[in-house]
Amino acid sequence: MSAFSEGAPCWADASLPDLEAGRRFYGELLGWTFQDAGEEFGHYTMAMRDGKNVAAIMPKMDPSMPTAWSVYLATEDAAKATARIREAGGQVVFGPDVVGDVGTMAGAVDPGGSFFGLWQPQTHPGFGLVNEPGAFCWAENHTRDAASADPFYESVFGYRGRQIGDGTHFDYKVWSVAGHDDPVAARMRRDDLPTDTPSAYRVYFVVPDCDAAAGTVRGLGGQVLQEPQDSPFGRTAVVTDDQGANFAIIDVTRTVGAPPGQ
Repeated sequence: MSAFSEGAPCWADASLPDLEAGRRFYGELLGWTFQDAGEEFGHYTMAMRDGKNVAAIMPKMDPSMPTAWSVYLATEDAAKATARIREAGGQVVFGPDVVGDVGTMAGAVDPGGSFFGLWQPQTHPGFGLVNEPGAFCWAENHTRDAASADPFYESVFGYRGRQIGDGTHFDYKVWSVAGHDDPVAARMRRDDLPTDTPSAYRVYFVVPDCDAAAGTVRGLGGQVLQEPQDSPFGRTAVVTDDQGANFAIIDVTRTVGAPPGQ
């Protein structure tokens, strides 16, 4: 049985053109150490913080693959989950594929165009550390088609959504999974996305100081797409690494204002 509830984000990895450059960038920014799984597994490289698995990076297998972070949603049965995905109008891109004794994975695209993975664990349960510096803490589905995304995830994973924006100018819905009230992820409608930018998930990693981390990103050759700004959930910036993979950093200790609805 998974340590994560059905549909909860349980893992994240990045597909990069240059694996060694990725090790340098994230090692410096997030304090990660790395363990290469070897040629048999395509040099899939586990990232660790304080000896615990927090994410992974891997070399792009095909130049046409996007340079991007991906989020994986937990499932107890990847075969049944992929069947539900198809029934709900999504597309299964690959899998389910058994990965040694580690687990079973699949990749899918929701009706709005956002890619996500499925992970059915065996020896690798997923994140060994969350909500701490250097670790994952949040995922948002930035989509043009919220009207299709919402019923899709409700059908496939039993998500329950709660709107915390006004639903018009700021359409932001947090998702919780069956049996739990606390949100595990969110959906944000993005009518402003450039035509050449696909709908996609954004992953958040915790840093002890958002402003300092944004400076480190620049120093390592990355870009700051959205300058650090305060929110009720933490001080956040949107950045890319030095190879173009988009993600967010957040200092969860620096909160300003009350969360919406409180």
